[in-house]
Parts: sequence; structure tokens; C-alpha cells
Amino acid sequence: MEASFAQRLAGLPEKAFLRLLRRFPEEELEGLVRNWEFWSRAGQREPEGDWRVWLLMAGRGFGKTRAGAEWVRSVAEADGAARIALVGATLHEARSVMVEGPSGLLAIAPEGKRPVYAPSLRRLVWRSGAQAMLYGAAEPESLRGPEHSHGWADEIAKWPDGEGGWDNLMMGMRMGARPRIVATTTPRPVPLVRRLVRESDVVMTRGRTGENRMNLPGSFLAAMEAGFRGTRLGRQELDGELIEEIEGALWSRELIERRRVRAAPAVRRMVIGVDPPASAHGDVCGIVAVALCADGRAYVVADASVAGRSPEGWARAVAEAAQLHGADRVIAEANNGGAMVESVLRAADFALPVRLVHAARGKVARAEPVAALYEAGKALHCGAFPELEDEMCGLMTGGGYEGPGRSPDRADALVWAMTEVMLGSVKGGARVRVL
Repeated sequence: MEASFAQRLAGLPEKAFLRLLRRFPEEELEGLVRNWEFWSRAGQREPEGDWRVWLLMAGRGFGKTRAGAEWVRSVAEADGAARIALVGATLHEARSVMVEGPSGLLAIAPEGKRPVYAPSLRRLVWRSGAQAMLYGAAEPESLRGPEHSHGWADEIAKWPDGEGGWDNLMMGMRMGARPRIVATTTPRPVPLVRRLVRESDVVMTRGRTGENRMNLPGSFLAAMEAGFRGTRLGRQELDGELIEEIEGALWSRELIERRRVRAAPAVRRMVIGVDPPASAHGDVCGIVAVALCADGRAYVVADASVAGRSPEGWARAVAEAAQLHGADRVIAEANNGGAMVESVLRAADFALPVRLVHAARGKVARAEPVAALYEAGKALHCGAFPELEDEMCGLMTGGGYEGPGRSPDRADALVWAMTEVMLGSVKGGARVRVL
């Protein structure tokens, strides 16, 4: 995402930065404090084109509220006939965040251009004549009668009756030649957000918390990264991803979150599961390390999968993962050339048992008993593995795959390793070769 002018200046060497500042008169420097063109990033600016709804869906701290407020201000100052709806999850949030908050309409207004605010009337009036009214989505009927030319809908994923409130708001968008709405929200897979993402007249902007690091405390960013990076909550609240559950999947994200831990107990044995790519041109080689620990449970400790490697390249990655994690066995599917793993381990002088297995059943059928281990609390994740977990949540009960990529290679590697450590030796034409 394109940086703001302020961020680009901050990246200059100190001497060059100071020389540039000396060129500006003092009054112009003071004016920069409220100059939105100076501070805003590309993702915070109104998109081009003939859109009806701008959906700004980004992580916490991205600057969504400031972007929404600045858009409203630009409309109100340019169009005295504008009638603007300000809709929060509740009337209290509309008032405390959208109007009175540190990034709200009152705080961002330049000197002498602050709108007149009448809290009891739930109304703001600008010098141009433009007006804005406050509403709470918790009372969707309050939006049934009024007409508006513009609207700002904040945190729509939190609205109690999301679609009801949105539909009433949209039915009142019938003033002016081009009624428009900005919707700002942290993503959650609620019906309203899923619906807007798919509508043709909605322009969507995404963004991550880290893009606004210039205006956020370093300690906050460090704590968020350390505590939530890669987890479902972190991907949603920090990375701004819309993560949906797929009905009928073997694994749910909620289940995986319940099985996530920070550290594993003492390791009894370590197995590397491998799902070799079907071709030598860009496919992923699934490489997953699973530990059987002293508490009798299995822990995923690493996803070392690689993509775009030659057979020698991905086999070398298997050998490196085995050495790094102290594996006592590699389980590799032979159907797609697992023998390559064996030959490279031999070339690396690696004295490690390799079990080559032939898959007699489909990926989903093999995964079902492993999914049951998660349900029983016997399989856990030591840390977060976003790409692996996306694939797991795309494997469908009864067959089929609806996750990312052409095939769940990482998930299949996980299944081979979990089967070895928790369900007995892998069956189906397996043979062991000790190198």
C-alpha cells in the first residue's frame, strides 16, 4: 500500500529531512498538522470510479475512523446541500467515536471550520449548510424515514441487526444525483460483510494495522505481533482478513483456536510428514513436523512447506526440517515421487528411517480420523500456521476441497505425520528403509 507523504518524508536521512523542513514557512508547517493530503495513505483516500459503496475493511489502528471522518468533512465542506447519515453500532458509539472521538469529526476539523454540534438533536451543521444526523444501528427503525445523500457506516460487522440496519439506510439514500456510503469496519464473517464483499457496486479497500505504524506506539505493535500473529484473531483484527468458516468442513477455525498453545511439553518423538508435489513446476511440497509429547498428545511444531522447488530442492527442504527438529522418522507419500526424499537424505548422509507410503484412500478420508483427534483434544498446534490452517478448514466432510490452492498439500502432510504418531503406523503398502 502506498505510504503517506509524511511517511515518505520520515524515511529520509535526518539531514535531508531537516533541510526540507527549513524551506517551509512556520505557518505552513503548522497547517500540516490538519492537512489530510499530507498524512493520509492511499488506502485511506476515496477510491476513483463510479462507486455507490466504499467498503474500507482493515485491521485495528489502520486509521479507518480518520478516513471516514475526513471523507465526510470533504463532502460537507464542498456540498452545502449534503444530508449525511452517521451510523454507528449504537447511538452512543456514533456520538463517542464518529463525532467526539480523537479521530472524529470535531477533532479533525481545521480551525474556524468546525461544525456546530447539537448533541440533543443528534445533528451537526457545517458553515456550507451541509448537515449530518446521528443514528444507532441497534435501532434500525430510526433509519426507515429519513432521506440522505451521503452516509458513513462505522464498524458494520458489530451492528446487532446488520442487514436490517443496512437495508433501511440504503432505502433512504435517495437524495442528490449520486448517493454514496462509506462503510468502515474490522472484518468479521457476518452476513452483512459477506454480502457487501460480493456486491458489484461495492469498491473495497483492505489494510493492515502495521501500515499505520508511524502513528501507533511501537510497544503496542510489538505486543500484538507477539501475541496474535498468524492466529485467526490476529489475521482478522490486525491483518484485516475476512476469514470465513466453510459449512461442512472437517475442521473449524474455532476448533483450531481452542487447540492452540504457546509451548509443548517434553518431546518423546518427532515425525516429519511429507506430501510431495505432483509436478516439478511450482506446486507446494507439504512438509509438517509433529511431536508426540510426554502428555501423550501430538503437537504441530512447524510448517516447513516449500513451493516452486525442483525435486532436489524440496527434498533438501525435507532433510533440513528433519535435522532442525530432530526427527526420528520421515513419512513421505510415494505416489508423487516420495522416493526422491529417500535419495536426497542418503546424499546428505542422513541416518534416518524413511517410511514411504502409498495412498489407498483420498485425502479427506485419510484426514477424518485426524480431525477426530482435534475434537478429542489430542492434537494441538504449538503456535500459528495460517497457510496450513486455511487448507485444513477447506477439507470437506464426505470429500472435496474448498480451501486455497489446487490441493491441500500442507494438510495432507499433517495427516501423514499425525497418523504415524497417534494412530499407529501408516498402512497401505508402506515400507521402511533405514539410510
